[in-house]
Order: sequence, then structure tokens, then C-alpha cells
Amino acid sequence: MLRRSADSRPQLALITASFVSRVGNGLFNTAAVLYFTLVVHLPATQVGAGLTVAGLCGLAAGLPAGNLADRYGPRAVWLTALVLQAATMAAFVLIDSWPAFTLVAALDRLAATAAGAAGGALIARVGGERPAAFRARLRTFVNLGVVVGTLGAAVALQINTRPAYTALILANAASFAGAALIAFLGVPNYRPLPRPTEHRQWSVLADRPYVTFVALYSAMGLQYQVISLLLPIWLSTHTDAPRWTVAAVYAINSGVCVLLQSRLGSKVETPQQSGRAFRLAGLLFLLSCPLMALTADVPAWVAPVLTVLAVCIHSVGEVWESSGGYALGYGLAPDHAQGQYQGLLGIGFDAGQALAPLVLTGAVLALGHTGWLLLGALFAAVGAAGPPVAAWAERTRLGRQVVELPRLDAEQQGT
Repeated sequence: MLRRSADSRPQLALITASFVSRVGNGLFNTAAVLYFTLVVHLPATQVGAGLTVAGLCGLAAGLPAGNLADRYGPRAVWLTALVLQAATMAAFVLIDSWPAFTLVAALDRLAATAAGAAGGALIARVGGERPAAFRARLRTFVNLGVVVGTLGAAVALQINTRPAYTALILANAASFAGAALIAFLGVPNYRPLPRPTEHRQWSVLADRPYVTFVALYSAMGLQYQVISLLLPIWLSTHTDAPRWTVAAVYAINSGVCVLLQSRLGSKVETPQQSGRAFRLAGLLFLLSCPLMALTADVPAWVAPVLTVLAVCIHSVGEVWESSGGYALGYGLAPDHAQGQYQGLLGIGFDAGQALAPLVLTGAVLALGHTGWLLLGALFAAVGAAGPPVAAWAERTRLGRQVVELPRLDAEQQGT
């Protein structure tokens, strides 16, 4: 629990706002494709194409929004992006054609990317004296919010009517508006930090260690869609596991992350710890991927047991991966440029997620067991690169404290 001190009130407000918005995400993401295909009557291929276009358009907002957050303060940019997300999400109930869907989806992704960059900078300012512990707690509640939203969406899926799906979309829009209101009332309007004379608008692109880390983070991010996309398809098409096993995958993954994120994530603060966390995550994925492949070679009653074991191992790896990624992503960024650094990190991650379906379904599924083994080896190799990249980045900082942000005085904090 957060103590109700002057320092913890902004943390509590930001955690609450993030939780509320992620409940809305859970409501919408669970049923979005069904709404667009069954209610709006768009072919699945058009939905996929529209989302791909939107995802690519969204990448353009990362660095500009991050620079705005650094220049004018992160809260104002984050609140503006949340309000725009509320508007674009509500607009989904009005679409009736593929061009309209693609346009609204693109505007929504632009707002979401901007929110990610500015929100990342805001998290860095709110983190306080123990930023790793705060980020782990924040991520715990973010995961919990998605779980709650997913459970709520199950009701609408069971009803399976247009008003039910429309209610989910409007509830997601309301969650963004609610998150903005909570943050407006509870999070200080942090003033921009002074920038050194050598600062450039795109200086993050010249930071080779950080760009290298972003590439590693993007590749390791494939692991998220192993659980959400690859494993469910594999269980459905290559195994005799009962159908409820697919639902169990999501529940177990979310449960493990919620239970362990704060406990493990709060221990990852320094670059050395972050690099080791990344390496450990890669080794756990190296173990979980072959176990997932083996579910196709065991009797129907064994497959669920093996799946649960594999998902538990994979989920622990996810906790270490996210903890290491958070600590490096924030800790290696200069305090005055958190916005643009988080913007680049978001661009890299989103690009990796956009390519994930092609890599996982096009390569791993096509190669079968060999594909799973190669995927595990990829994760292990990426994880092994974590410690040397973290050490390289730390050396380039020339002794600057790279994880814990300095305590800000009253003039820097703002009101």
C-alpha cells in the first residue's frame, strides 16, 4: 500500500488513473474485433488491414509528443492525449465503412502513442526516491485493470448484441476521460527540467547504447504475443487439449504477473540488475518455448498440465523482462529528455508488436517444433545481450546516476 505522504499522493493518483484507463482497454480489446466484424460488418481482412495502417500511422507521434512533454511538461501533453483518446474511441460507435474505421483507428493510435510518450515522462517525474518500486506497483495495477476489464467484457460477449458491444466502447471512452480527470486533480503539473546547451530535439537518435537497447526491447517484446496469439493457435490446431485450456492461458499469465510484479520488479533498479533481469528472462523463455511445443506430443489430459507449467515459467520471464526493460528504459534516459526517450522506446515496442503476428504465425507455426526452438533461442540470445548493452550504456553516462531520478525541489516540481 502507498503511504499517504505528500510524495505518495501523486503516485496514488497516477496509479488510479492508469488502472481506470486499463480497465477500459480490457473491455474494448477483448471484444473489438467482434464489434467491427459482427456489428459494423467489416470483413476480417479489412479490419486487419485497417489496424495495420493505424499502427504504422501511430508510430509517427512518439518522438514529437515526447519532445512536447520535455518542453512544456508531461502532464499537459498526457492529459491532452487522453482526451483525444476518449473522443476517438467514442467515434468508433459512429463508423459504418472501412475508410471511416481506418481514419478513426489511425487517429486513435496517434493519440495512444502520444499518451505513451508523455505518460512515460510523467512516470519518471512521479517515481520519487524508489522509482523501480513505483514502476513495479504501477505495472501490477495496470495488469489488474486489464484483467478486470476482460472479465467485464465477457458479459457483453455472452449477450452478443449491438447495444452490449456499443456499451463496451463507450465505457472505454469514459475510462480515458475518467483517467484524465483523476490525473488533473491529483498529479502535479511538473515544470520542464532545464536542458543542457548540447541538447538537441532528436538527441535520442544519437544515443547508440539506448537505440541498441530499444532494438533488444522490441525483439524481446515478441514474448507478449506468444501468450496472446501464438500459443492459443497452437493449442487449437496442433494439440488435443480441451478448449478451456486457451482461456486458462490468459488467466494464469495475468495472475502470475499481478502476483509477482511488485515483488520482483522492485528489486531491479541499477543497470547491472536490469541487464541480469533481461538475461534471466531470455533463459526462462528458452525453457518455456520447447515446453509449449511439446503440448502437441502428449495425451489430451497431459497437454493442459504441460501448458500450465509452460505459461507459469513464461510469465515469470515476462515479469523479469518488463522489470529490466522499465529500469533501463527510464534509467538510461536523461532527466530533461524523458519524453523523447520514452517516445523512441514506444516506437520500437509498437513496431515489434506490429511485426509479431507475421513472425510468429508466418515463421514459428510454419516450422512447427523447430520454430518453437528457434524462438526460444532468439529470446535467449536477446537476453544474453542485456548485460553488455547495459554496461556499455552505463559507461557512456560517465558516472551519471542513471536509474534513480534526483529529488526535485519545489520550483522544479510545479503545482
